[in-house]
Amino acid sequence: MPSRRSDTARPPAQRFPAAPRATRRALLAAGLLLPAGLARAQAAPSKRAILATYGDMAQAMYADALAAARALQAAVARLVAAPSAATLEAARQAWIAARVPYQQTECYRFGNPVVDEWEGRVNAWPLDEGLIDYVAGDTYGDSNDENPLYTANIIASRRITHAGETIDVATITPEVLAALHEIGGVEANVAIGWHAIEFLLWGQDLNGTGPGAGRRPHTDYVVGPDNTGGNPERRAAYLTTVTAMLVAELEAMVADWAPDGAARRAVTAQGPDAGLAAILTGLGSLSYGELAGERMKLGLLLHDPEEEHDCFSDNTHNSHLNNVVGMRAVYLGEYRRTDGTTLRGPAMTGFVRAALPALDLEMRTRLDATLAAFQAIRTRAETVEAYDQMLGEGNAAGNALLQAGIDALLAQTRTIERIAGGLRLRTSFEGSDSLDNPAAVRRP
Repeated sequence: MPSRRSDTARPPAQRFPAAPRATRRALLAAGLLLPAGLARAQAAPSKRAILATYGDMAQAMYADALAAARALQAAVARLVAAPSAATLEAARQAWIAARVPYQQTECYRFGNPVVDEWEGRVNAWPLDEGLIDYVAGDTYGDSNDENPLYTANIIASRRITHAGETIDVATITPEVLAALHEIGGVEANVAIGWHAIEFLLWGQDLNGTGPGAGRRPHTDYVVGPDNTGGNPERRAAYLTTVTAMLVAELEAMVADWAPDGAARRAVTAQGPDAGLAAILTGLGSLSYGELAGERMKLGLLLHDPEEEHDCFSDNTHNSHLNNVVGMRAVYLGEYRRTDGTTLRGPAMTGFVRAALPALDLEMRTRLDATLAAFQAIRTRAETVEAYDQMLGEGNAAGNALLQAGIDALLAQTRTIERIAGGLRLRTSFEGSDSLDNPAAVRRP
């Protein structure tokens, strides 16, 4: 599913001050900023060149995500062929590695309908894990008024009844899982994608806001008397199938960003100004409604680890950081690929610098501040406590660090709005009740 969102676009931003004079003087002295007259004299990159870089970067990012997903697929094959603590850990690490390039793609989702319509099949969250496999009934419960398939347990079932219809799940196939994904219009019925795989590798995180991630044992995949969890062959079939489906989806998205692909054509179909607006829409929507709002502020308001993005693996700090890295790459026109090479090309920064040099400086300063805030979250997650612990009620230091990340994203969004206004580009950013109307956020 596309994660929950408001139907209302962002309200107009207040005026945001340019960088202080002392900052500008320091940048000038360091050679990082041209005097305003010289900056304006520089020729702006053409709009079509910027859109070409944008498309090339998308294709490269999705290609890197595809290569990493194929490595995950190979690790999953080794796990199901010879389950052990070592092969399970290797599959988990492959999942974490594959998230790095994928999360950098997410600003392409907004402003690009081809990507937005596809995204729910790969990154839907949060999910009611009882649809897929066994859960701890004492903490999870056995029913949910909003989801009749809350504990359907596909892995343990041969048939599932929904809305008076019997669905045959005796053989786990891509068609079966695709039909069950978000069945009944319930967004939490997530049967496929990154987070279904994550759950099958880690299991539930039953630690709340205490230390520890999911602890699924490798013996869940062992056939024989040492098995835990039951149904090891079906669990292996589910994991193998859903991973292959992820690879196929990424193959399709790489093709969509090829020079003649549907997503690439759509970027220029409405003209170059609409293409530039799509870039800023992606940056602003991911910054504001999606990352600052649905993925961060909502969990912080509720102090709820269930609102953590990578909630089974405790990998959320890395996923959020790579969203930020991806936004920087798109604005600056520099993407560091997983093979160590760097793709560079004309980008928004050059266009904005030529037309609105103070705003380009402001944007690059905001991007730096946001990166620093999320690097601080990652450092704490790797040395002190996990992201879900930072969410905990009464954790003043952890809460403050997450709020600092949110604040950096909000400042960045205001600058993006100012850039769009200065360039006279029509944009509409995703909203979030957690930011726009906190009183409407339901508490458990």
